[in-house]
Amino acid sequence: MPASAPIKDTTTIMSGKKPHPVDIHVGSRVRMRRMLVGMSQEKLGERLGLTFQQVQKYEKGTNRIGASRLFEISRILDVPVSFFYEGLATAAQPAMGMAEGQQASFDTSLITSADGMALNRAFFRIKDPTMRKRIIDLVKAAADSAD
Repeated sequence: MPASAPIKDTTTIMSGKKPHPVDIHVGSRVRMRRMLVGMSQEKLGERLGLTFQQVQKYEKGTNRIGASRLFEISRILDVPVSFFYEGLATAAQPAMGMAEGQQASFDTSLITSADGMALNRAFFRIKDPTMRKRIIDLVKAAADSAD
């Protein structure tokens, strides 16, 4: 292959394989952070020199994000590269012991949903820490009563 030939980004769709869990996790963290800062896929793609479709593929884990690209994304979204891997070690470890002792894994889909984003923004606009703690207690009580 000549040195000037571009290296193609491999997609899991074309190879017929499922995305790797690490790629899915990193992509979901990119999506979560992008949404938290209020940036569209189009805007992130523009800043990276990509189409919004490529950003979508990164966020779904369909296409892997290379190290240099992840570094660019971290600078644009103003977080350290390690942010995209947070929570991965515990999510990737198999559960130990009997099934009854397993805890539910953390699901980022709520946080990155429209409702989750609205809840998050509204919650952090509350300046009074006592009020925020009361809201957390209320939500915990509501969740416990649902069990």
